[in-house]
Amino acid sequence: MGNITAWERVELARQLERPKALDYINHIFDEFIELHGDRNFADDKAIIGGIATLEGMPVTVIGEQKGKNAKENIERNFGMPNPEGYRKALRLMKQAEKFHRPIITFIDTPGAYPGMGAEERGQGEAIAKNIMEMSQLKVPIICIVIGEGSSGGALAIAVGDKIAMLENAIYSILSPEGFASILYKDASKAKEAAQNMKITAQDLKKLGVIDDIIKEPKGGAQEDFEKVIKDLKQYILKNIKQLQKCTEEKLLQQRYEKFRKI
Repeated sequence: MGNITAWERVELARQLERPKALDYINHIFDEFIELHGDRNFADDKAIIGGIATLEGMPVTVIGEQKGKNAKENIERNFGMPNPEGYRKALRLMKQAEKFHRPIITFIDTPGAYPGMGAEERGQGEAIAKNIMEMSQLKVPIICIVIGEGSSGGALAIAVGDKIAMLENAIYSILSPEGFASILYKDASKAKEAAQNMKITAQDLKKLGVIDDIIKEPKGGAQEDFEKVIKDLKQYILKNIKQLQKCTEEKLLQQRYEKFRKI
């Protein structure tokens, strides 16, 4: 998609009409059964997860879900998970390990929800525990950044053997606005911050933070969703088959070395 600026990619990643996690799940996988709740506090609608099949292979799928309009966004908390969302995700990932199912995650969040209730219920601990536990899961994990991937809110479901980004997705320590307000003391310098933060798929591939980039049509994934779905499905299938050839020990060692380098 030509030479477009980092800020233009931020705008594309945040488009309301951009496909969301459920769009990918419903088009790539068959027989998706959504599972709910963390068995501790509540069901967080900002994170969806469950069991599906991929060309007959059982898999566990987890994604951060934004809404496509104001009503949906309020219901989904604008894709900002609470601790119970991350605990639900971990419950499903541990279940996947028990039954030897590969895990596929879709990352799309402006960040973990920073509300008082979330902090009281252990937001930081939930994110940290997910990162620790994911590093040790004995099944293949493929993580795909489909829109915004900001802060610990993204990292909590992004420790995988393969990490891919859609061409116009972004992946960063926090939003460009947040970065600008902290570093430049001026949130209006978000465009400059986006450029300096190296948050685009192209920059992150060069830095070795991600493994692969999934191409998008001009204007974003929604402009030719069928092509993006086809490419993403092939990518997931190819990498699961490769990762399944590894022993559990080799899988964990490779994952450890991958994140030590980052």
